[in-house]
Amino acid sequence: MSAEQIQNLLTDALTPDFIKVTDNTQAHAGHAGIQQSGGGHFHVVIIAQAFAGKSLVQRHQLVYKALGDLMKQQIHALGIEASTVQENKGKIQL
Repeated sequence: MSAEQIQNLLTDALTPDFIKVTDNTQAHAGHAGIQQSGGGHFHVVIIAQAFAGKSLVQRHQLVYKALGDLMKQQIHALGIEASTVQENKGKIQL
């Protein structure tokens, strides 16, 4: 699993205005979860109108749904920052 694959799946599902996926797996080398599951550690910053009117839990559920079965084995840990363009004003240059 690569950051690019995650980005492609999320882009296809949520058509974000901005997305950045970072692979932090190397920072967790030797971590028991990686050794057991083989999955990586990733962090996603995603700005999409699909999140408008959704709670934090609902936003995360949209991300998990887009990633499907990858969350079961290929992704061990996933940090998510999900917002709309309106919520992001002035934070990240789009």
